[in-house]
Amino acid sequence: MSELRKNHPEVGTCVELFAGGGGLAMGVHNAGFRPLLVNEYATRAIETLQTNPTPDGDKWPLKPGDVRDLVEDFKALEGQVDVLAGGPPCQPFSLGGVAKGTEDERNMFPQMFRAIQEMRPKAVICENVRGLLRQSFEPYFHYILNEMRLPFVEREPGATWEEHNEVLEKLLANDSVPASERYEVKHHPVNAADYGVPQVRHRVIIVAFRADLGVKWENFEPKQQFSDESLIHSMREGGEYWNRHETVDAEAKKRTIANLPALDLNNPKTKEKLKLPPWRTLRDAIAGIDENEGVPLPYVSLDAVEHKKQVGDISDHFGWPRARIYIGHTPNVLDRPAKTVKAGVHGVPGGESVMQLDDVTFNGTGVRYMTVRETARVMTFPDKWRLAGPRGEKMRQLGNAVPVRLAEVFANAVGAALRSVDTSKDLGKKQ
Repeated sequence: MSELRKNHPEVGTCVELFAGGGGLAMGVHNAGFRPLLVNEYATRAIETLQTNPTPDGDKWPLKPGDVRDLVEDFKALEGQVDVLAGGPPCQPFSLGGVAKGTEDERNMFPQMFRAIQEMRPKAVICENVRGLLRQSFEPYFHYILNEMRLPFVEREPGATWEEHNEVLEKLLANDSVPASERYEVKHHPVNAADYGVPQVRHRVIIVAFRADLGVKWENFEPKQQFSDESLIHSMREGGEYWNRHETVDAEAKKRTIANLPALDLNNPKTKEKLKLPPWRTLRDAIAGIDENEGVPLPYVSLDAVEHKKQVGDISDHFGWPRARIYIGHTPNVLDRPAKTVKAGVHGVPGGESVMQLDDVTFNGTGVRYMTVRETARVMTFPDKWRLAGPRGEKMRQLGNAVPVRLAEVFANAVGAALRSVDTSKDLGKKQ
């Protein structure tokens, strides 16, 4: 059971759409929300959800298939859902994809709007790529926020999203829609490393509360929890970082410290950041953090890499050959958070799945591919979570997922905000 969940019991119910490999679903569940329905379309991701129980040992209430086919299912849950969570497919807005945006048939935001309309959840958590904030998508992003604010305003048949947005803008300006028919909405650009994820992962998280609940935004506080400044300081000045990793040789330490930026210790902002724990690194993840604390992953030998051998008893920790680096394809380094884990449309560019080793002579390159389990740890999945399919499909699920810890932090903040208002008469109870 996650360390973030230990402080409180079940606080409500949830529905998870576009569940993928289960990161967001697990994080929301860990925050105390009991799943009523979980939906996913991709075959291998469905197999993953069928293979793994919830953190409480139950089966996920899985409804596999196209979300557009879930009509009666949504309507049957009206009034029963405390949190609707989902990460609509991000490829339409991703910097790593073709970025067709609203023209892309994979744009599933309209299905999120429909789900809100039909289930009337108390709160919504929606995660997506930071590319959604690009200037070229700015008008549509404002429409997304407006549609979530007024999800019950029907779009006229044949109307474009631009035309519907004009209607929404007028209604919002007039403040004429009753509180029970609208949501208060804010978006939060985040870097997952700031919340304890051993990965630099820039995303945008949209959070909405039904307006008639009277939730105050000051009661929703997913504050930064970790800092890069503390990591740098713990390596150079305090030495605490190296105390955790005593086996790192002197040359590797020297290389890492030589590349650290300077800190202005007299700067008030720096002083505040130094009060936070240090960012977690790839080395931390391999050594074991959170639910994997105290369970280091076994060393991956050259023989295991060349012959794709499983190493130790933890699933998906097997070598993979032919890793290399070249211009524009630089590896992860052990003593920084990992690069953003990507799903990859035509393979993964940029070196995101390659790591630089302490042993610079390893295989003549000093690099190897990260194992699937190392990647899962970077995404803060517990080791007991097993992924379905061949290596490429497992990595795709991880790249598309929400880090479990990031999901849990925001779900905990939503739960705290809901508990701060008088929803006790129905929050978390079956209807």
